[in-house]
Amino acid sequence: MKFLLQTTALATVLLVAAGCATPTPEALKPTDVPQAFTAPIQQNAPVWPQVNWWQSFGSTEMAGLITTAQTDNLDLAAATAQVLQAEANSEIAGSSLFPNLSLGANADRNGSKKSSTIITPPTTGGTGTTFFGGGTSNSFGVTLNASYQLDLFGKARDDLEAAQETVKSAQYAQQTVALTVVGDVADTYMAVLALRERIAIARQNLDAASRILSITQAKVDNGVSSNLELSQQKALVSGVKAEIAPLQEQEREARYALAVLLGRPPEGFDVTAQNLNGIAGPAVQPGIPSELLERRPDVSESLADLASAHANVNAARAAYFPQIGLTGSGGFESAMLGTLFKSQSFVWSIGASLLQTVFDGGLLEGQSDLAKAQEMQLVANYRKAVLNAFSNTETALGQVYSFADQEKNLADEVAAAQEAFRISELQYREGTTDLLAVLQAQQTLFSAQDQLVQSKLAHLQAEISLYNALGGGWTEADNPDTTATVGKHPDNYLLPILPF
Repeated sequence: MKFLLQTTALATVLLVAAGCATPTPEALKPTDVPQAFTAPIQQNAPVWPQVNWWQSFGSTEMAGLITTAQTDNLDLAAATAQVLQAEANSEIAGSSLFPNLSLGANADRNGSKKSSTIITPPTTGGTGTTFFGGGTSNSFGVTLNASYQLDLFGKARDDLEAAQETVKSAQYAQQTVALTVVGDVADTYMAVLALRERIAIARQNLDAASRILSITQAKVDNGVSSNLELSQQKALVSGVKAEIAPLQEQEREARYALAVLLGRPPEGFDVTAQNLNGIAGPAVQPGIPSELLERRPDVSESLADLASAHANVNAARAAYFPQIGLTGSGGFESAMLGTLFKSQSFVWSIGASLLQTVFDGGLLEGQSDLAKAQEMQLVANYRKAVLNAFSNTETALGQVYSFADQEKNLADEVAAAQEAFRISELQYREGTTDLLAVLQAQQTLFSAQDQLVQSKLAHLQAEISLYNALGGGWTEADNPDTTATVGKHPDNYLLPILPF
């Protein structure tokens, strides 16, 4: 009967604790997830990028650099270390669910020189006194101690859950960094090639301007042209020379940035390719917006952070309940080493403790309010991450379409400008047109060529942005052990959390 009452009382306590659990927060509203993307989409393209999408750009060198960055990038190394830290903290949190055992041994020897005096009865008409000197004593012991904090109200489990969700968050953050590093390497590599191509175009323009200058000089020497035309062409040549040096500096800085992304010092680092010829990204379409949330590690990271915060809310709630602990020890104690492990030397003790906070000046209430406020913040962060994911995808889709159209039109302009400059140079050589027409044709050609290279770069970088916006081929299914569990709407935060 006594056992039945004890069991019933314990079950009642556990049911009350379970009934006081906080509701799971819902983070997303139905209107947060659109039915479809509105930006232009290439319908015949495959849905979602491949995991190794960069290998389809037609650049073996870029693919090799990305492979190097995936192992040597320092940001990725730091993110990996953060995962290890989170796993260690999770192991620490999990230790609270197990008893603490410790084994101790002691050997003591005590001594004293203090004398003792004992008065004895008289024997022959007088008194007798006996003196006893100091002595020594030994003490030996071997003891096993155990303590266990009962987790009847789930605080330790909530702390462990919070730590486990933090591990998931760190793993998602690591994947986000990995995707970012791949995109940054591709962006920077292409920027280097584009700058080299622009430098080559500027030098071609300088050669053409120098060629026109020679013709003009010959005409001035023969009295056909004026010194005004000669000065105008000299000014053009100097202006073209002045544009080359800044481009060379930008190219150097881009190479330095690329070296750092690869975990290398910039000194002596170089790439082989000289232009963007032959590099093109494969087409891709985004699929359904709701599926995007399962393909973005940064969104999953925000969701795991929210789940961790929710577990902290539950842990702060459980802190209102009493703390019940059990202790026990057993071992052997003896004054002689030879009899230490005899049965008569065995000693033991058991005990229980209960600690209930009566007054703490608002500490527990403040900790609970802090946990709830942090959870509300992470609800907003998660919703923002979701909306940013949709915005990034829409923006990248629009940029891919716009820059592709711009690139096509600029290519047509370059072809026409090249023909116009060829004709104007020929006519100027033959004396059927003036220098102004040549200068205008040359400036039009140089500007169109330079803009075309920049448009090519913008188009390629927009495609990279689209692959990153779509998660770079990453899926939640690739990480079955990192699935956050949180609901979708913040209205529940209006409900009071009462300390029972």
